[in-house]
Amino acid sequence: MRAAVINAVDGPFELVELPDPLPNGKVLVRVRAAGINFADVLVRRGRYPQMPEFPAVLGSEIAGELEDGTRVMALTSGSGGYAELATVDRAQIVPLPDNASFAEGASFLITFLSAYIPLTRQVRVRSDSTVLVYAAAGGVGTATIQVARALGARVVAAVGSAEKIEVCLELGAEEAYVYGELPQDLRVDVVVDPVGGELFAGSFARLKPLGAVVAIGSAAGAWSTIEPARLVGRNVGLYGFYLGRLLRLEPEIVGTAVGELLELWQNGALRPLVGAELPLDQVEQAHELVESRRSVGKVVLAP
Repeated sequence: MRAAVINAVDGPFELVELPDPLPNGKVLVRVRAAGINFADVLVRRGRYPQMPEFPAVLGSEIAGELEDGTRVMALTSGSGGYAELATVDRAQIVPLPDNASFAEGASFLITFLSAYIPLTRQVRVRSDSTVLVYAAAGGVGTATIQVARALGARVVAAVGSAEKIEVCLELGAEEAYVYGELPQDLRVDVVVDPVGGELFAGSFARLKPLGAVVAIGSAAGAWSTIEPARLVGRNVGLYGFYLGRLLRLEPEIVGTAVGELLELWQNGALRPLVGAELPLDQVEQAHELVESRRSVGKVVLAP
């Protein structure tokens, strides 16, 4: 099989022929699309907390076909997706809806679970809630807009450049701003933050009493330290969400959420946004799109 292999931190991808993987108790999937997540970029740059051994084939979510032709999407337990074939735990395979493309399937699980579980199991968004979404035109951001709207919330989107505003409004955000132009008096019930860095530190001042920040990622740098006194004094909270650990420790919670999300997708309330689909031999260009933050929605490889 062909696979995109990276041999060291900051190294280039090499398209090579590898032996077909043996199932060894897992399920073999012919990969038709592999989603690129910002975590893949962090691994390549040596900044991910759980680094793999090199050489490595990155890619934690895929869509494709089983040996009998069944269309599926799946999580790969962190690696192996940038290839023509991948082995997956049976428990992490999900049927791909009939009306969905493979690219959409490879754009669904991580982004929508990262939005849906925090907004339904942690902060529990209601119809009178206002949700502020950072990186709102990205994979998790576009999913969060749709999930929050499906829950009845009002959504305010924040993005890094003006050309991304229209995408957020089309997905259902009532308002959208470039970061530096967010209204000073904006107060919200929930901030969903896949960005980290300086944005994270300033989020707590935007919360209404009893509001909360959900920290999902740190694409812009490490989170600053937040003293408990600051949370207590403002009557606000902080939640963290890491899908990989939750999947290991509480797979039933994730499985239930997947079922609920599939129903919302099939009812037309949600649909993953594929911003770009590139062939496997353009993996370098695909990573550049994600790392430069020029992409919208999910960037997908087609092996």
